[in-house]
Amino acid sequence: MERIYLDYNATTPLSKEVFDFYVKELGEYANGSSLHEDGRKVAASIEKARKQVAHLINVDPKGVIFTSGGSESNNTVLNTMPEYAKKAGRSVIVTTAIEHPCVLEASRRLANNFGMEVIYLPVDEYGTVDMEAYKAALEKKPLLVSIMTANNEIGTIQDVKTLCAMAHQAGALFHTDAVQAVGKIPVDLKDWDVDYATISGHKIYGPKGIGALYIKPGSPIEPLIRGGHQEHGLRAGTYNGPAIAAFGYAAELAEEGLPEYEKHTRALRNRLRDGLLSAIPGIKINGHETNVLPNTLDVSFPGAEGEAILLHLDLLGVSASTGSACASASLDPSHVLMATGLGPELAHGSIRFSFGKYSKAEDVDYIVEKFPPVIEQLRKMSTVSYTHN
Repeated sequence: MERIYLDYNATTPLSKEVFDFYVKELGEYANGSSLHEDGRKVAASIEKARKQVAHLINVDPKGVIFTSGGSESNNTVLNTMPEYAKKAGRSVIVTTAIEHPCVLEASRRLANNFGMEVIYLPVDEYGTVDMEAYKAALEKKPLLVSIMTANNEIGTIQDVKTLCAMAHQAGALFHTDAVQAVGKIPVDLKDWDVDYATISGHKIYGPKGIGALYIKPGSPIEPLIRGGHQEHGLRAGTYNGPAIAAFGYAAELAEEGLPEYEKHTRALRNRLRDGLLSAIPGIKINGHETNVLPNTLDVSFPGAEGEAILLHLDLLGVSASTGSACASASLDPSHVLMATGLGPELAHGSIRFSFGKYSKAEDVDYIVEKFPPVIEQLRKMSTVSYTHN
């Protein structure tokens, strides 16, 4: 049987259109920094891509620099802060307990290596930022606030516009990791007025190894990779012209297809949610009920263990994930689910289904038919007693 891929939040396949475009672009071998005609041709495709990416998130193309992906973009912003702290005379960073590991690890480095104070905001049971804790943190006049637009595991969407306005009122810069949001929901960085934002190509059906960082004019930035003059001296290294061009084309297609994408994936997500709730007693849907990515469904199965569930799904021909793909090799419970107040058992027994443009209703119906007996079997085998009232 054909496998069912429901791990689009981990990565998307190259769309058919982007694949064909990318293959053609791979023939453009010239260095985009060269002054000859071949180089100028590649440079032109890079600038076209910059406009396409900028249009998707509604910013001036001059503020977009290309990077290798989300982790590099996030690290670039956070690694700017020690130098900026010297000039600003402040050294407090505010982020949340549910950020992507690259933000959490980079923040820990700021605390451990540079003595900066990092405040990790708590979230409520739905994964929404605790506003009282946020107000208290802003009283410390932070240097930077970094809060993701939408969570990669549970899909909860934050009110970035309000959070950013509050940060600015307190004199702080604002960064949002928008990797999981772009291409799934409308992202208007001009309206939100953020200082920095991160996006990634392989989450919108583009190539892996390419992403972008938006930097609002006048915002401080220190290059993470130094060397050549590329990207106005903000990101050295020979341009990956074909990947950049394909990223731009993927951004254009994502913008065009956004309304249909939202409608399509939300219908499938809700179909699976309702089917599982009807067929399996005692499960818990994680994340916010309405302020959630249309394609993301995170479910806890009490009395069953996540890795075992995942292996059985794999045997059924279904690709999903336990929590974040970036931490899937770890046996620790999801830091996101633990932050929402879920206990270790429910956090360990969670599965993330994330839909995409190639997902089908038949995929959902197959899972609803074949998957419930798996949970029943695992619950019988589990060393953790399960009872459903």
